[in-house]
Amino acid sequence: MTSFLIPPTVSATTGSGAAPKIGFVSLGCPKALTDSELILTQLRAEGYDTSKTFDGADLVIVNTCGFIDDAVKESLDTIGEALSENGKVIVTGCLGAKSGADGGNLIRQVHPKVLAVTGPHATQEVMDAVHLHVPKPHDPFLDLVPESRGVAGIKLTPRHYAYLKISEGCNHRCTFCIIPSMRGDLVSRPIGDVLNEARALFESGVKELLVISQDTSAYGVDVKYRTGFWDGKPVKTKLFDLAEQLAALAQQHGAWVRMHYVYPYPHVDEILPLMAQGLVLPYLDVPFQHSHPDVLKRMKRPASGEKNLERLQRWREICPEIVVRSTFIAGFPGETEAEFDHLLDFLREAQIDRAGCFAYSPVEGATANDLPGALPQEVREERQARFMAVAEQVSIAKLQRRVGATMQVLVDSAPALGRKGGVGRSYADAPEIDGTVRLLPPEKASKTLKVGEFTKARIVAVEGHDLIGLPI
Repeated sequence: MTSFLIPPTVSATTGSGAAPKIGFVSLGCPKALTDSELILTQLRAEGYDTSKTFDGADLVIVNTCGFIDDAVKESLDTIGEALSENGKVIVTGCLGAKSGADGGNLIRQVHPKVLAVTGPHATQEVMDAVHLHVPKPHDPFLDLVPESRGVAGIKLTPRHYAYLKISEGCNHRCTFCIIPSMRGDLVSRPIGDVLNEARALFESGVKELLVISQDTSAYGVDVKYRTGFWDGKPVKTKLFDLAEQLAALAQQHGAWVRMHYVYPYPHVDEILPLMAQGLVLPYLDVPFQHSHPDVLKRMKRPASGEKNLERLQRWREICPEIVVRSTFIAGFPGETEAEFDHLLDFLREAQIDRAGCFAYSPVEGATANDLPGALPQEVREERQARFMAVAEQVSIAKLQRRVGATMQVLVDSAPALGRKGGVGRSYADAPEIDGTVRLLPPEKASKTLKVGEFTKARIVAVEGHDLIGLPI
């Protein structure tokens, strides 16, 4: 989970003096981050400033996460901190849609002094609440949005990478998940809007575009893959067509396109040739969650472990360089030792490059809570630890094969122009969730590194989940 306290900007002033300041904290996943970016863009468009402290703000907005218990606790604690230091707090995000034990709003039960509560993807509702408590200062003769990236608006990520959300909500009803109850069913964005935002981001200097949604593979299902129009040409609202257009845009700007939250449906095979040709990064973030058919059935997950193995084999035949990351759940209700061993065998056979694992946590409102066979917390945590030990063995063994290779690295950090080295990522590393490439000081005095630019590096060693590279 990531939080951002937005830095202050140059004040936009009107005839009444300094613009009011809004404190902002964004918690949770990249999908929540894109909601925050929309709200911040609207705030700036209307002339509000932002504050990097709670007590220096006229009002604080907290964008919450409500997926697992730890996220709920962090969100509630952050709201409490904002109330203590400021007193005027508006809450939005997934936790805002969650009910408490008596059926009322959970946030209002815990923090009754908050000014307003909305659910996720609620920019207008948040702005209405802001207007009510801190009237907008916008001068109708001015239309400046500092730090905006055209139609893409304001981004909270570093300037060289950005998230592109292509849809909202999810049609699945996984028993461990409450996201559909908070974010609703799948709603795909018009493909023209998505591509316009992508182009604006590339033109603003973005070198890595990370495509996100709750279910990226299902893009366009809700609108029956209808044909839209972009730049005067017809384009279907479908994953392959979107990937093809994004790849063409990225090529124009020498940039990367990375796919996240891709369910292993058969039509995903269509984008593998784009990866094999280097048009889209050969990287897929696929939320498998488990491998045993009985556990997957209790989870109400699509596909089976056997089909997933077949699909992975097919992907690697088409694109041998593909890197697959995934998340799993250990200790799901009713999981037997044999079912868990099946998961470990799957992990070894599937050769997942980057794997994360959660010990099952009963989320309030999830139907999995009613399943028989709940496991003790210590068993869930012990299985999580065993899973991660196997995952680390698989990952490090695959990383070792890269020693001696030359890789393209996107530089994320390079103090003093990289004279003392820096930190970057290869195509195999998504920001914040995967490993990094630690860049050694260049051997050539003329070689420099710059954040947001690519460099070639020869991989010389492996250190944990990270690679060590020598810029060349």
